[in-house]
Amino acid sequence: MNCIFLDDNEIHIGDNALIAPNVQIYTAFHPTSALDRFGEPKEDGSFAFCKTQTAPVHIGDNVVIKAGSVVTKDIP
Repeated sequence: MNCIFLDDNEIHIGDNALIAPNVQIYTAFHPTSALDRFGEPKEDGSFAFCKTQTAPVHIGDNVVIKAGSVVTKDIP
């Protein structure tokens, strides 16, 4: 109930996993380096739109994801 799965990449959920309400699973992320996010400035000084990257998220077997959790990386 009320979960968000932002699946720009693969989300794998193992057997017997319990996902509580209001959990958010995101495969998209922004690089921490400004240069990686925006690239080199253009000649007019402007930047490209913020670049987003994705990575799969794997949730293992018999895992409990508590209510309100935000998952952005693998949970073994």
